[in-house]
Amino acid sequence: MSLARRLTLWTGWVFAALLGTVAAFLVAAALGGLIPGRAADLPQGDTVEIALLYGPIHVDFILPATPETRAALGFAAGAGVPLAHPDVRHLIVGWGARDFYTTAGTFADITFGPTWRAVTGDASVLRIDVIGAFPAGFEPPRIRLSQAQYAALLDAITATVTGPPILGAGFTGTDGFFEAEGRFHILRTCNTWVSDMLRQAGVAAGLWTPTPYSVRLALWRAEALR
Repeated sequence: MSLARRLTLWTGWVFAALLGTVAAFLVAAALGGLIPGRAADLPQGDTVEIALLYGPIHVDFILPATPETRAALGFAAGAGVPLAHPDVRHLIVGWGARDFYTTAGTFADITFGPTWRAVTGDASVLRIDVIGAFPAGFEPPRIRLSQAQYAALLDAITATVTGPPILGAGFTGTDGFFEAEGRFHILRTCNTWVSDMLRQAGVAAGLWTPTPYSVRLALWRAEALR
């Protein structure tokens, strides 16, 4: 067999192996979303409404800018997040890989180094931003919680923060990044963090939800979305 033929076969096997790995990951992500994880035993209710902001690879929480929320996340003011501004109606909260999350504001900003570290393992950060009223036509998926559940969610989110603001990091002029608990990698993503926070708030989110669609599947299965 010629060298060229061998290289062609080898390349084909590598490509097939990569496709198989990706397919297996996506199937496992779907199954992980459909298997309920262990949720905290808390009184259920519909006193507080939160929402989820879905992107192609990332899910954020959208929290109401109530006095309770502003107090719990008050540390964000130290990074210049204008929590007290009268036009603020919601807070956006997300978790991610430090190098990737603090540099990739858009897909055009994505580079190999931070992406590779996000896949293989990186320190993590929490991002907090503020927005006003939802624009016309914007209807994010919503989850209704009891007061006890929402208090537990805020406790879980604030417990994620382990350090001071990260100076110079931010995309919108109103957001802030903070050193956070845990390592980020391909098996523990921003989306698994969202489900972990929800389980601590008594929502039966999926056992393993590394992708946005697995978060959707988990909450559909749990009948948690409104």
